Amino acid sequence: MEKRLSGWKGELLRCHDRIAELFARSETRERSLAYLQGLLSQCERKNGWQLAEWMGEAAPYRVQHLLDRARWDADAARDQLRGYVLEELSSPGAVLIADETGFLKKGEHSVGIKRQYTGTAGRIENSQVGVFLCYASDKGAALVDRELYLPEEWAADDQRRRSAAVPEETEFATKPELARRMIERALQAGAPCNWVAAGEVYGNNSKLRKWLEERRLGYVLAIASDQRMR
Repeated sequence: MEKRLSGWKGELLRCHDRIAELFARSETRERSLAYLQGLLSQCERKNGWQLAEWMGEAAPYRVQHLLDRARWDADAARDQLRGYVLEELSSPGAVLIADETGFLKKGEHSVGIKRQYTGTAGRIENSQVGVFLCYASDKGAALVDRELYLPEEWAADDQRRRSAAVPEETEFATKPELARRMIERALQAGAPCNWVAAGEVYGNNSKLRKWLEERRLGYVLAIASDQRMR
C-alpha cells in the first residue's frame, strides 16, 4: 500500500509539472497542486471552504483567488491534460464519448444558469450545464475536454454577458455543436479513435451525424423513438 501511495503521489507531481508553467507566481503554482490534491482527497465536500480547511488555510479566499482571479490559461491546461491522456491511454480502437451534466446552483448570476433539465436531478432545476468529452480505450478512460452550455437568452443579453464577463466572441451553440467542436479538437490533436458515442441529444442532430460520416468515423448515438431517419 505504501508503495502504491508513493507511486500515486509521484504521478500526480509529474502531471502537475505539465501545467505548472501556466502559473506565473510560485504561490499560485503551489496552491494549484494543493488544490488538485484536495480534489483527490477524502475531503467530504469539494467546495472552497472545505478544500481550504483541508489545505490548512483559515479561509477560502486564496482558493477562490486561484479559481476566479489568478491569471492562467484554462484552455492550455486542457491541452496539456489531453496530451497526457493520449500518451497514457492512446489506442487505435478508442472511443470518444460526448455527454452533458448539470451543476445545481441558486441565484441567477453564474454564467449560463437558468431553469433547465439536468440529468443530475432528473428534472428541471436552476443549474448550469456543461458538455464533456471522454477518451476511452482498453487502457482506461478520462475526460479530455469541456464546454459550458450558454443558453440563447444568455447569449442575447449584452448586459448579463458583461456582468458575468462572458467573452465577446462567445456565441450561442447547441450541445451537439459543442460536442462537434470538442471532437474536432481531439482529432486535430492526433487522438486515434474508431468510434464516437453519445446520447439522444446528439443522435437527434442530423448535422452532427453527417459530419461524423464525412470524417469516416463510426458512431453509436441514441435517438428518440419518434425520430425520422433517412
